[in-house]
Amino acid sequence: MNTLRAPLQARIVEWLVTPGDAVRRGDVLVVLEAMKMEHELRAEADGRVLALLLASGEPVQLGEALLHLEPLALAVDATSAPSVAPERSSDRVRPDLQAFREREAFTRDAARPEAVARRHALGLRTARENIADLCDPDSFMEYGALAVAAQRSRRSEQDLIANTPADGMVTGIGAVNGALFDPERSRTVVLAYDATVLAGTQGMRNHQKTDRLLGIALAQKLPVVLFAEGGGGRPGDIDMPIVAGLHVGTFAALARLSGEVPVVGIVAGRCFAGNAALLGCSDVIIATRGSNIGMGGPAMVEGGGLGTFRPEDIGPSEVQHANGVIDVLVDDEAQAVSAARHCLSFFQGRLANGTAPDSAALRDAVPENRLRSYDTRTVMQGLVDEGSLLPLRTGFGAGIHTALARIEGRAVGLMANNPLHLGGAIDADAADKAARFMQLCNAHGLPIVSLVDTPGFMVGPAAEAQAQVRHVGRLFVTAAKLRVPFFAVVLRKGYGLGAMGMTAGGFHAPVFTVAWPTGEFGAMGLEGAVRLGYRKELQAVAEGAERDALFDRLLAEQHAKGSAEQMATTLEIDAVIDPAHTRHWLVQGLAGAKVGEPSATRFIDTW
Repeated sequence: MNTLRAPLQARIVEWLVTPGDAVRRGDVLVVLEAMKMEHELRAEADGRVLALLLASGEPVQLGEALLHLEPLALAVDATSAPSVAPERSSDRVRPDLQAFREREAFTRDAARPEAVARRHALGLRTARENIADLCDPDSFMEYGALAVAAQRSRRSEQDLIANTPADGMVTGIGAVNGALFDPERSRTVVLAYDATVLAGTQGMRNHQKTDRLLGIALAQKLPVVLFAEGGGGRPGDIDMPIVAGLHVGTFAALARLSGEVPVVGIVAGRCFAGNAALLGCSDVIIATRGSNIGMGGPAMVEGGGLGTFRPEDIGPSEVQHANGVIDVLVDDEAQAVSAARHCLSFFQGRLANGTAPDSAALRDAVPENRLRSYDTRTVMQGLVDEGSLLPLRTGFGAGIHTALARIEGRAVGLMANNPLHLGGAIDADAADKAARFMQLCNAHGLPIVSLVDTPGFMVGPAAEAQAQVRHVGRLFVTAAKLRVPFFAVVLRKGYGLGAMGMTAGGFHAPVFTVAWPTGEFGAMGLEGAVRLGYRKELQAVAEGAERDALFDRLLAEQHAKGSAEQMATTLEIDAVIDPAHTRHWLVQGLAGAKVGEPSATRFIDTW
């Protein structure tokens, strides 16, 4: 005789057998209830019930006897066997699962064909279409999909479910570039305002969703991609007793990520007010040519008594690209998403060695005529892995080019003077652009390569009216705090404080400072040095051909004294190199250079 004992303190809910019943192993004998949970006790072997020791409803103690069972070998009755296999549970959709599927369907684009059609008619994609393009297939895990607008006191539940899916904000975590990097490095937080829902406005629920994901991004050190489109705050959310909503922590939460994780913002369409404020905290902003970005939309502008404007009049892309707000300007959302994947890749790790360009072409990059301008972007292209260069802030600060790229698979930041603009002189905008770029590289551990060809900082009354003194100072104070290796290559002109600003504060600050044979150096531009230093000698000679000849002779002497070879002789630079060997020098330098520990209080200046 076998005795069934209680496995826990409980109450008998129901006996499913009576004395004399034959039971098979696995049959349910009794149901117990403890702490509001029911527990089925099953037969451990075939047998016959001899006696029930307690009645339904009675309490039972741990280990107390419940039932006596006589062992019994039961024959298999072939006639009672089912003619077909029993129904599997997976073949049947339970009511709770079916209800969930019906509810979930409202979160998909297919549930709102008219809204999607209107979006497509504008030549734009939906938030979910952009996320599907950004993230690797089947990798996106959506958080808060069932949220609706906080407007239950004024709208029906079905109305909110049908017309305010996800409260106008799709949030979650997905893999980006997972085929290139391991899963840990590819995990990315994605936040996408849905302009088809209440014009992409910021509601209380989508603020909560955003805060939730931003907290995860900070704790897990995950990069963030923000699709920012919409009109800012939403006055229609009245379910919560709020007057102004200025206690919302979303803006501070996103700002807190600065310098901690990469943040990429993407804009297509109209991005105003609160949406623009979040966008402005991004490390890199990618926008389409049809976008508009502004801290206030038409209603806010008109409400402030500042006039009536169309949305297209406020912050069009050509304005925001030229003034430095937009880092990467593209034609459409497909290009924007592609650029975002490219941008994120620089912060996700090293790739296999890329294809090297033709290094020999660098020997002809700088014209033999020392006064002839040229495009230093060709040098940038000639140094990095093919297809890896991503220029940033191309419409602003034309005096210095900045870009992310790879050299033999390793991500680096490149900056180069632009002789096509002010002869390569560094003005206030160029200094701002370069200083912030160094902050970006420093925060995320990217070594910096500086290509120098500058006559110095821009001077004159007009330059000083732009607060030049403060702006160019940013190059020095930023470089002084760098934790990443810095490499300087002087292509041609390396004059004065401007050249020092391009070399992290001085020629011995970088891991190495090398020059091409075309390099020429001086405390100031050679022409100015001759006119100032030899003023008396020049004035002593008759004006005209004789004075011009003296000037040319003195200039040639200064040029010879400031040649790259003379600089290397006095150890003011580390070497003169063949331009075709520049990539090799950088590869070797990167192999041995170390990245220091990040600062405890680091952030990337939004400007």
